[in-house]
Amino acid sequence: MEPVFRTLEIAAGLARRVVGTKISFHGLDNMPTRGGAVIAINHTSYIDFLPAALAATERRRRMRFMIKAEMQEVKFINFLIAHSGTIPVDRTAGAGAYAVAVQRLREGELVGVYPEATISRSFELKEFKSGAARMALEAQVPLIPMIVWGAHRMWTKDHPKRLGRNKIPITVVVGAPLPPVGHAGQLETTLRTSMTTILHDVQARYPHPAGAYWVPKRLGGGAPTLTEAKLLDEAELAQRARKRSDHQ
Repeated sequence: MEPVFRTLEIAAGLARRVVGTKISFHGLDNMPTRGGAVIAINHTSYIDFLPAALAATERRRRMRFMIKAEMQEVKFINFLIAHSGTIPVDRTAGAGAYAVAVQRLREGELVGVYPEATISRSFELKEFKSGAARMALEAQVPLIPMIVWGAHRMWTKDHPKRLGRNKIPITVVVGAPLPPVGHAGQLETTLRTSMTTILHDVQARYPHPAGAYWVPKRLGGGAPTLTEAKLLDEAELAQRARKRSDHQ
């Protein structure tokens, strides 16, 4: 039953109704109703895990996310991690989390992974890490692409939160499962191609007013390009490094 997880599911459903968010799900049949699978999700928002998790709920499944271990420093979040099957990842030594994720997959769980690792400021797909493909191959489970679009309008990097009753629509698309065959590089390339195709289709169908900060530059929006976003990411990392150095 997992009472903490069930409480989170109820709370997410209530929050969805309170803020008036309409989430459109597509391709849910591509998510298995039983057995393990790696769910590879694009990353544009601090809250895009919620629509992804609700997609699993629609299939009467629960998704176990991999998140950065630093979140355990927050007592309440650490409690949720410990009671929801979430897999904390120490980015300086991720082998332990990787092994846990593979074991969960072999036990028949859905494991949610962000191949980009961090939020994309450009709202395009960044470079991928190889973990999602390697886990699918090692556990011999399908690798399933998922695109979440719209959540970044509510809370993303460099912009204020809009978590009130804003009725911002969100689209979730689950792509066709990729079989765990070949080597990791090949599977990662296939995954990226699939996710790019789905993302571009979703973006084209979603209203994208010219100049809006949440619209990719490619579509006439105000978001930075991938190159510009990479420079912003590098500046952010450098600032964090300086802060750590100042506190030593």
